Amino acid sequence: MFGLAIHGGAGTLPRAESGGEKELRYRAGLAAALDAGYAVLRGFGSSLDAVTRAVMALEDNPLFNAGLGSVFTLDGRNELDAAIMDGRTLNAGSVCGVTHIRNPIELARAVMEHSEYVMLSGAGAEEFALSRGFALVPRSYFYTPERWRQLERIRSGDAGLSALTISHVGTVGAVALDAEGRLAAATSTGGMTGKRYNRIGDSPIIGAGTYADDRSCAVSATGHGEMFIRAAVAHDICSRMRFGSRTLREAVQEVVFDELVKLHGEGGVIAIDAQGEIAMEFNSEGMFRASRRDGEEAQIAIYRPE
Repeated sequence: MFGLAIHGGAGTLPRAESGGEKELRYRAGLAAALDAGYAVLRGFGSSLDAVTRAVMALEDNPLFNAGLGSVFTLDGRNELDAAIMDGRTLNAGSVCGVTHIRNPIELARAVMEHSEYVMLSGAGAEEFALSRGFALVPRSYFYTPERWRQLERIRSGDAGLSALTISHVGTVGAVALDAEGRLAAATSTGGMTGKRYNRIGDSPIIGAGTYADDRSCAVSATGHGEMFIRAAVAHDICSRMRFGSRTLREAVQEVVFDELVKLHGEGGVIAIDAQGEIAMEFNSEGMFRASRRDGEEAQIAIYRPE
């Protein structure tokens, strides 16, 4: 058994745009990323390669808040974060606040595989990238008109709009189980629209937005990062399975609908366990998500139910 699940952020399109061309583009983007990762698994590749390929496909799609199309900070910059984890070895790599890396998930994996560290930030992460032969891209690479308009709305004090509500859509992630029973998780994000002070969310923090352990499951999260950090969401789900004898679905539901709700945290997770069971749960209005298991058709959804 092998399988893959991906997400493109918690939240939904405005109702006026649901069912239209933009929704179709989101669904196509999810399908392409799912196909990229699933092709690795079908070819007996590793779960690490599968989640890397899937997340890179989403980072290269300007619809999502990761890589190209990342949201802007209040001063008009793009600060990108990513993390990856190997469930068999518990090795992990993470980068945060990078500004010139086309695919932050690739750099996070390089940190995991070619450094003595787990997390690198900002200029130091990019210095390491150069030492590994990465090509830096200009900051203009990440610009999209839609993300700039979102920043302008934040700057203008648009009533009823917050950085959180327009940043949910887009953070990306993937979890996978390969044919050898190895689990992996990866997450990548541009963060929160209008963020200040080099704010870092949960995505690059091992145990908060990203975690994988072959003894339980692999998790990638999306949503209100501060609350996911406080609740150590990804690790909590794994621990409930490993030490509390919960099933994957029980552990995910307890954390998403109980622990997060207590903290007023909005968002969701995707997770897969060592038997190939997949859970994709969210307490937001929707979550861009897709999954596929060996011998089954792809499942792609945004709203609840679908």
